[in-house]
Amino acid sequence: HHSDRGLQYCSAVYQKALEDNGMVPSMTDGYDCYQNALAERVNGILKQEFLLYRCKTFIELKVLVAESIAIYNQMRPHLSLGMKTPEEVHKKSGCLGQPLLSKTVNVF
Repeated sequence: HHSDRGLQYCSAVYQKALEDNGMVPSMTDGYDCYQNALAERVNGILKQEFLLYRCKTFIELKVLVAESIAIYNQMRPHLSLGMKTPEEVHKKSGCLGQPLLSKTVNVF
């Protein structure tokens, strides 16, 4: 569960609810408002471009999110990357040992 450091998200009650439901909290650190932008951008793309219908089960949702992230990284060209995919740019940069987005962003 990613959020900013709003008072409601930092509260003991909210943190306990996350823990009780098996969720791991993720927050920006140092109150840097730009740090949250990546997570918000990724979540926005997932909601607007990929998660176009309500899943019936959590397992179905997890599969759909995993497929969406694979499409985003491997098939979807990005204007900001010269109409290349993140995977193409990642491979060309020589960062083969570093994780792609699908391994670094907590969606749930």
